[in-house]
Formats: sequence, C-alpha cells, structure tokens
Amino acid sequence: MKDFILKNKSILLGLSAILLLFIINYKILIISANHDFFGIVVSLGLFIIGGRKTNFKINYLVFTLLLLFEFVSYRLLTKSVHFLALLLFLCLVFHYFTQKFSFIAFICLLLFSTLFNTFFIHLTTEIKQNLCYVVYLTLKNFIVVDKIEGVNFYINQSKITIDTACMGLSMFKTGLLSSAILMTLEEKKQKRNYTIGSIILFCSLTVLLNLIANYFRIITLIFFDCTQENTLHHSIGLICFVIYQILPMLLLIRFIKPKIEGQNEIVKPSKNILVLIAFVVVLAVSIKMKNEDVNEPVIKIPEKYEHTNGSWVNNEVYKINTDQKLIYIKTPSHNPLVCWTGNGYNIIETKKILNDKDEIWFNKMEKNKQLYYSSWWYECNGKKYTSFIEVMFLKLFYNSPIVLINETYKPNLNKKT
Repeated sequence: MKDFILKNKSILLGLSAILLLFIINYKILIISANHDFFGIVVSLGLFIIGGRKTNFKINYLVFTLLLLFEFVSYRLLTKSVHFLALLLFLCLVFHYFTQKFSFIAFICLLLFSTLFNTFFIHLTTEIKQNLCYVVYLTLKNFIVVDKIEGVNFYINQSKITIDTACMGLSMFKTGLLSSAILMTLEEKKQKRNYTIGSIILFCSLTVLLNLIANYFRIITLIFFDCTQENTLHHSIGLICFVIYQILPMLLLIRFIKPKIEGQNEIVKPSKNILVLIAFVVVLAVSIKMKNEDVNEPVIKIPEKYEHTNGSWVNNEVYKINTDQKLIYIKTPSHNPLVCWTGNGYNIIETKKILNDKDEIWFNKMEKNKQLYYSSWWYECNGKKYTSFIEVMFLKLFYNSPIVLINETYKPNLNKKT
C-alpha cells in the first residue's frame, strides 16, 4: 500500500485537490450541473476520449483563461463564471498528467457553461423574432397571413404564437454537441486531428443548419397549427432536427476531414507550477464564494425607489407593487424576457425606445388575452443602459453598483410607453 501511494503520489494529490474543491463548491456544482448535466458529462467524456498529445503550450492558454474567469468571479461574485473556472482547472490537471488536450471538447465545455447560457439568453428573443419575420415573408407567398406581431402570426383571424422553445438554447446546444461527437469519432477513425480552422468551420456550419432547422420547424408547426406543447409538437421538432441538421452534418463530415498527423514524438510534461498556482487561485475564490452571506441583499435600491413600499423576494430581487405598475429591482444577471416567458407571458414585441433621452428596452406582452407593457434597463449612477456587457465592464473595472429595473403595467392603466 505504501509503495502504491509513493508511486502514484502526484495523481493522488491531484485527485485530492479536485475533491477538496468539489466539496467546497458543492452547492455551485449542483446548481450548475442541474442545467446541463448531460452536456457537461459528455463534454468531459469527449475530453478523455478525443484528447491528443500536443507540444502546443495549451496549458498557458487554459491557465490565462482560468485567471481571467476567477478575477471576474472574485470581483462580481458570479457563480456561473466560477463554475467555468472549475471546469478549466479539470482540463489543466488532465493536461498535466496526460499532455493531451481536445479543442473540440473544450469548445463544448464553454457552450455548456452557465456563462454561455447567460449571454445566449440575452440574444434568444431577438434571434427568434427575426427568424419569425423570415418565416412570415415565406408563408405570405403560399397562404394568407393577416399580419405578424413579433412571434405572433394572425392567420384567418386566429392567432398562432411561437413559443420560446422554437428558438431555444437546448436545440442549439444539442446540435453543437452532436457535431463535437461526430468530429471526435472521425478523428478516431482517421487517426488524424482537425485543425482549429476546420473545427471553427464545422461549428459555424452547424449553427447555420440549426437556424435552418428552426426555420422549417416553425413553418411546419404553423401549417399543422400545432404551436402548443404536445406529442405532435415535439415530434415535428425532432423530425426537423434530424432532417435539417443531423443528416446534413453526416454529409458534411465526409468532406471536412482531419488532416493533422497524430503526435508521435515525446511530448514535454507541462509545468506543475501552473497547476499549483491555479489550485491556490481557485481555492481562494471558492472560499470567498462559500463565505458569501446568502441572506444579505446584493443590490442597493436606487434613491427614487427608497421611500416606496416594497418587499424582498430574495437577496437579488426587490419587488414594488403599486396601483399603476409592478416594479422589480434585480441584479443585472437577471433577464426580464426569461422571467416573463417563464411565468407564461408571450413576448409579442421587443425594441429599444427613448426615455428621458436614455435608451431603454420596451416589451409588449400578453397573457390570458390581457396586454401588458414592460420597460426595463440597467441603471448605474443614475444613468440608464441597455447593454448587459457594458454594465458588466463598469461593474468589473470600477466596482460601480449596477441594478436592473423592470416596470410592467397594463396599457389601459398607463398610456406611456
């Protein structure tokens, strides 16, 4: 037993370090893994199966990204970014012991991180509305479409609504994960490796095929008048995914072949100092995350709302209910579009409008045949912003207090938009 420990002490130390970090971050791991457990597990599996020996100093790239993500996590207390840093630490440890790395699996890990989810969700509504408009331009040449409002089609005086799932994150990720599996299997079959350019090209084509699959899915759902979730609805989505995404990918993989010969020469072991520094950094941020007071409010209520009666929903959300408006003050990581659609509201229209010379977002929504207007913006030092990335930079570099303000009202109660 002693000889076994001495012989494998470096591996045991590595496993102990990973186990320690997992124990400290178990809450973050559970929350993050619940969203994309299957995708994360498959991506890690592809990392092991598809990893290739390389003399390219990939450990420096992973180490730099890890430091960047942990700096963001430390400043913003962003659990999603910290979770991604934990995954990068696993990649760094794997590379240290095997000198192997998989660019395909690495891209998958980024796609299945909650950080990517946050950015994608902020784009989903706009992508969906543009896609629906293209569908409208197509359908009006074949059937009578009275009009279109955002994601609502009016055909023969009846309204058909395209839900969020018809241009959702799940289908997008499933397509990219399928492409990663195909490329990994092709590398194993050919005993060669893809170039970075080939990987980017195939992923770009996968995204294009995903848009095409969603396009035909929406058209088919409208023709069959099947926009409500049921067996037929899901069957149409699956059929379109297979026909317009999986089958074309199987055809494209025949033409996009791996070209780089496998590494036969001895690969120099990576430096253990990078792994040690990475462990110390991740451990320090993990302890800070764990010691964070989950009951303490993490936002400051703006002055104009301080004297308005409200209540804390949780430490990230403050709610004010007046006769005219329902007001939410939240951390900037929240997205009102996701909150409303998650509560059964249909987003009819989303656009930017001017409010006191500042741009803000304006939504027109509907639920139970009742129309609602919703205005929202990010606020920092009394100034309004519409860009999530911009306010995150302000928070990161200047530590400025940022809040998201969402005001919702019925148009018959308040005519201002």
